[in-house]
Amino acid sequence: MLTIFKKEFYSYLNSFVAYITIGLFLVVLGLFLWVFPDTSILEYGYASLDSLFNTVPYLFMFLIPAITMRSLAEEKKEGTFELLATRPLTDWDIVLGKYLAALTLVLFALIPTLIYYISVYQLGVTVGNIDTGAVIGSYIGLFLLGGAFVAIGIFSSSLTKNQIIAFAIAVFLCFFAFSGFESASQVLSLQKFDNVLINLGINEHYQSISRGVLDSRDLIYFLSFIALFLLITKTILGGRKW
Repeated sequence: MLTIFKKEFYSYLNSFVAYITIGLFLVVLGLFLWVFPDTSILEYGYASLDSLFNTVPYLFMFLIPAITMRSLAEEKKEGTFELLATRPLTDWDIVLGKYLAALTLVLFALIPTLIYYISVYQLGVTVGNIDTGAVIGSYIGLFLLGGAFVAIGIFSSSLTKNQIIAFAIAVFLCFFAFSGFESASQVLSLQKFDNVLINLGINEHYQSISRGVLDSRDLIYFLSFIALFLLITKTILGGRKW
């Protein structure tokens, strides 16, 4: 697994796609936080990073599929997956190695956003007038959200040889997992199940963690969600040997 992780992570670092994608993510996020009046921290008037944590999930829906779309699709297209399958590697080694490499890249994309926390910390009328606990909780929520989206992206990449199709599938699944269940709960015929549907979606658990309270139920949800998609991906890869 460590070998796959290193190979995959270094291939990301040697690819301009990763740098361009992360660069665009940071630029667009910066515009939302400081330039666009509807979401600008300066216009909001409070020392808060709520607009960051409300915006990043939707940017993740495009950033993470762009990172993961090549993970397995490219291996299948170039015929190198068969080489991996003949090595002394288990399917779990391949899946977890690629998953952890993509997740590490997502973490690297989040690290520069800490400058926004420092900026708001310093810009408050009273320096440091910001709820640091809520910020820490929100970053943990973002990391878990990123982990869930990466699992979806790896799964989508295992379904096809075409990176664009893998990207499109991942974007749709990420959006549906984040907002789809909540939207479905608003349908009149399903309102009796609204609490169940809302709890099935990622957004409810993400918002819960973002309040700064780490509930074991939310952690179990994210870990189970990630494990489910990785298990399905492993099953798909294993099916190639049948």
